[in-house]
Amino acid sequence: DYELCEEWGRLYPVPREDLINLHREHLLYLLEMGDMEKALQLLQRIEDPGICLAISEQSLDQHPNLAASHFLADYLTAHFYVNLTTARRNEIQALYMGSKVLLTLPELSRVNYFHLSSRPLLMLEQLLMNMKVDWVAVAVQTLHQLLAGQEIGFTVDDIDNLLSKYAEKALNFPFALKEKRS
Repeated sequence: DYELCEEWGRLYPVPREDLINLHREHLLYLLEMGDMEKALQLLQRIEDPGICLAISEQSLDQHPNLAASHFLADYLTAHFYVNLTTARRNEIQALYMGSKVLLTLPELSRVNYFHLSSRPLLMLEQLLMNMKVDWVAVAVQTLHQLLAGQEIGFTVDDIDNLLSKYAEKALNFPFALKEKRS
């Protein structure tokens, strides 16, 4: 049905907003079905870069599943980096990194942290608080690789400070140990 509507849109004049809505719904459908190749082909068929940007951003703002969010954040960063405001660019890159970290977690646990996908530092802190040390190690390694040479609102130093803070708390004893005398 989407392809029929797209064909109709090529033959007859369709208002810009209706065209954006059609392509957005088609894109979200393809992403929900896990067909990233067809989703990419759809975006490449759209000739007007302004419409393509609007479709991609609106789709991302609908908070699709993890794989779809990751795909859209990557696509927007790769194709429209200069068209985005600094704040929006940081938001999208943070979502990309957060979704990348989520993909390193065990599949059954991802749903527990999905709501933090746009806030990787907060996700890291949540993992620390939940004592998921092995997961934190992989997450930190992933973030270190992704942050190399990028500015997105937080740095490697912020990650290190967070880890230091929780390491200090782990060593903080709320009571004094008393020595037994013989």
